[in-house]
Amino acid sequence: MNLNIFYHLGRFVMLFRLMLSRPEKFSMYWKETMRQMNDIGIGSLVIVCLIAVFIGMVSAVQFAYQLEGTFVPLYYTGYIVRDMTIIELAPTITCLVLAGKVGSNIAAEIGGMRQKEQIDALEIMGVNTAAYLIGPKLLAAVVVVPLLVAIAAFVSIVGGYIASVPTGMVAEADYVLGLRSFFVEYNVFMMFVKALVFGFLLTAVSCYQGYYVKGGSIELGRASTNAVVYSDIMILLSDYIIVLLMT
Repeated sequence: MNLNIFYHLGRFVMLFRLMLSRPEKFSMYWKETMRQMNDIGIGSLVIVCLIAVFIGMVSAVQFAYQLEGTFVPLYYTGYIVRDMTIIELAPTITCLVLAGKVGSNIAAEIGGMRQKEQIDALEIMGVNTAAYLIGPKLLAAVVVVPLLVAIAAFVSIVGGYIASVPTGMVAEADYVLGLRSFFVEYNVFMMFVKALVFGFLLTAVSCYQGYYVKGGSIELGRASTNAVVYSDIMILLSDYIIVLLMT
């Protein structure tokens, strides 16, 4: 595989330009966008909630343990769980998981169509395959991924409550007080910015890997793996850049 970053960047820009062209039939694109929203959103809801609740539980237990025996009030447990979840854990961990689940699925789907020459058949019929196959997926991702991240943030905070309050590590009044203390609305805005960028990146990278796949089943498996790996790298890199620019 050619690892020249400028080669792939240029080819991705050309693919993205084709994707932005006017759709041939809006109803066809609308149906495909709805299908992708269902696959990305509803299809990923269970795994996102499962991971989010354990993130909140582990964070609450760890912070309560660290604060034990110190002069820091225990209500800081709820405060730290809330801010860590909103600022970093919910958008980053959720999108890393989605890169593995959704990204590999997208790369395999488009790559399979390329190998079976279905993309070539659509192009012969005059269909802009870049717009039809990639556009609805990108639109669905930038709409649904922020919603999944918001749900993950809420579930994670609830998970922290479940792990710390019933076990007696933190009193309910202290945990709720921590959740309500020092709240900054800007952190929620930053969370949605991260979710929007991460959703676009994981979908765009996966579509690119699948669209240009060549060869047989081995190359298709490699493309799916590369989609996950490169999406995770881009998510972590963009996370660092967003934090530098917005904090």
